[in-house]
Amino acid sequence: MNITIIGSGYVGLVTGVCLAQIGHRVICIDNDAEKTKKLQQGKVPIYEPGLEELMKPLMKKKRLSFTTTFRAAIKASEVIFIAVGTPSKKSGEADLTYVENVAREIAVNMDSYKLIVEKSTVPAATGKRIERTVKMNLPKKLREGKRRIEFDVASNPEFLREGAAIDDFMNPDRVVIGVESKRAERLLREVYKPLKTHMVVTNINSAEMIKHAANSFLATKISFANALSQICDRVGADILKVADGMGYDRRIGRSFLNAGIGYGGSCFPKDVDAFIRLSEKSGYPFELLKEVRNINEQQKAAFVKLVEDKLWILKNKVIGVLGLAFKPDTDDMRNAPSIDIIRALQHEGARIKAYDPQAVANSRPYLKGVTYGKDPYATAKGCDCLLLLTEWAEFKKLNYKKIGQSMNRALIFDGRNFLNDKDLENNGFEYHGIGRGRPVENP
Repeated sequence: MNITIIGSGYVGLVTGVCLAQIGHRVICIDNDAEKTKKLQQGKVPIYEPGLEELMKPLMKKKRLSFTTTFRAAIKASEVIFIAVGTPSKKSGEADLTYVENVAREIAVNMDSYKLIVEKSTVPAATGKRIERTVKMNLPKKLREGKRRIEFDVASNPEFLREGAAIDDFMNPDRVVIGVESKRAERLLREVYKPLKTHMVVTNINSAEMIKHAANSFLATKISFANALSQICDRVGADILKVADGMGYDRRIGRSFLNAGIGYGGSCFPKDVDAFIRLSEKSGYPFELLKEVRNINEQQKAAFVKLVEDKLWILKNKVIGVLGLAFKPDTDDMRNAPSIDIIRALQHEGARIKAYDPQAVANSRPYLKGVTYGKDPYATAKGCDCLLLLTEWAEFKKLNYKKIGQSMNRALIFDGRNFLNDKDLENNGFEYHGIGRGRPVENP
């Protein structure tokens, strides 16, 4: 099939590459000329394991191309995916400006039937607004009479985890499509036919709700685990054992019960805020989700308090940070917990040295006054403590005995409960995790 993806950001680029990989001919449009030029050269502007290696052969085979020109790409494809950004407004609701602009561009450039598919995360009823915008902006001669053009709007939310996006696309739990016509359903089934996965077919509003509901529920599990971790520290329980004991219950499951410094990224914070706002506008105050958000913010503050309790005075202390990205295997710094934690420590006068395998360049606009180490060993040298904020696999393989010997004090705070506490203690470290049954001391 001939498919156009509008938006070459994280979702659009991964979707475009993967659709080309399963056999379609894909054109990716983006109005960022510099980004598009890099993509045309086979360079991926984001860090996503395996994406660049997958992309280059597809470009050589002419199954994948990149452009800034709307007209030719829209005319060439029957199925058009909208994958532009939907950032949060100050109110928390999604800003759909880019979605509206794209709907207009499609309308003025289409000359035959098109299936317009929402891939961006949008609130319920956005599909109807897209439909109305396209109708309003179609040239009059194409809205009525013999030359009237038909089109459909559909919803196809994405469920891609950064760092594992290719596998998530190729081996999905399900594909959700929201459609209002048999033609739209047939076309989307054809798009995803090579994946041989379960299709959840519903109306557009329900499909839009599924994405918000899924992400908000996962955020709720994380915040529940984080709230439990606070209680575990107070009563001497170990959150790892508590989560394991819960997770063996098939009704609950172990995933997303990992306590830590809170969730971040481009999806959970934005989607929770948007769902809260959507609920309020519908007349239902979703108090549960508001508390999920509150717990997430409190977890970062609690971690800073733990560091302060153990170091006592933060002013002029040198603190090493391992990991800046909001999660491993990505360079994404959007809403990364490390940002608020580092800023809070700096506010108290601490000096920060930091290292991340991929996210240093992206962290610079968010973090000022930070010294970056060339590797974990250089970062830890001369530090009064070490914070692990992102669970990169390589951090498990470090020589912590060597690291501890280079520090002013062999003290480590594991913000992800990722490292082996016993091994660290055997190597001379004082170890503090999250909810590991070691109460915070109040001086």
